Amino acid sequence: MTIQTPIVGIDVAKESLSLYRLDTQQASTLANARSTILAWLKTLPADCSLAIEATSTYHVLLADLAYQRGHRIYVIDGYRLSNYHKGIGGRVKNDQSDARLLARYLAHEQRQLRPWKPTCKAYRRLQVLLRRRATLIRSTTALRLSFAQDRQMARELKPVLERMKRLEVRLNEELNKALQEAGLAEQAKRCQAIEGIGPLTAAALNLAFLRGSFRSSDAFIAFLGLDVRVKESGRYNGRRKLSKQGDSETRRLLYNAAMAASRTKAWQSRYQQYLQRGLKRTEALIILARKLARIAFALMKTQQPYRPTVDTVG
Repeated sequence: MTIQTPIVGIDVAKESLSLYRLDTQQASTLANARSTILAWLKTLPADCSLAIEATSTYHVLLADLAYQRGHRIYVIDGYRLSNYHKGIGGRVKNDQSDARLLARYLAHEQRQLRPWKPTCKAYRRLQVLLRRRATLIRSTTALRLSFAQDRQMARELKPVLERMKRLEVRLNEELNKALQEAGLAEQAKRCQAIEGIGPLTAAALNLAFLRGSFRSSDAFIAFLGLDVRVKESGRYNGRRKLSKQGDSETRRLLYNAAMAASRTKAWQSRYQQYLQRGLKRTEALIILARKLARIAFALMKTQQPYRPTVDTVG
């Protein structure tokens, strides 16, 4: 394969970066800090392609600095990279092997990938707040369930849960404030007009919509991870599953929205039709969540208010 531009694979950790440059076959390691990243970027030729595995936030500084110097950035999903590693028969798994794998993956798949671009400040603020809230909710639920069988300890826990509840309220206020500052309050209200969708789900949908330019609602659904993965070969028809490639918290919120919508006049009959067709409750709710997401996408795309149609009602 002829490599047109230098390709670098970068495995990111909290404190370090493992690098592998494909054209020179050089491997190295440096600290994940602004000064060392800037010094390393100055050694690269112009117009490089960098493959970076997506992490929570540890890759953002590197991606931002490299983008500012004119390099093309590709943020690779860890789940996809893991399957690629299995597909080529990889046996070694460490930071340096991951960097080489990233470089190889980009060399073969670059034409099919979309270069990364920095997100706006509003996106990052909303993302941080939603993730913090999701962590808080998981922790609160785990604590409540863990202490439920011990009344004495549960009483000791009660003040802690009350403080966590106040923190949840504070996070909700910060989310509303972030939407206001980003000029997204009206758009969030449009989404909230849809049956079942509340303020948090509306904020998550706006966050997803901010992330990129989607050609259609199908692309938006795929970004959310609500698209279906098909397995068929000859007479074999495998069980269809969600790709789950998007943010899990957004899917959780949409699922909860679907549960709320299934009890409303607008969607109850449609939900019952799914059950009568033999679908399980979870399957029916996922279909409903997907429909809610499509409607929200249309509202955000066209900037039009929600008007329930005959098809929606029935």
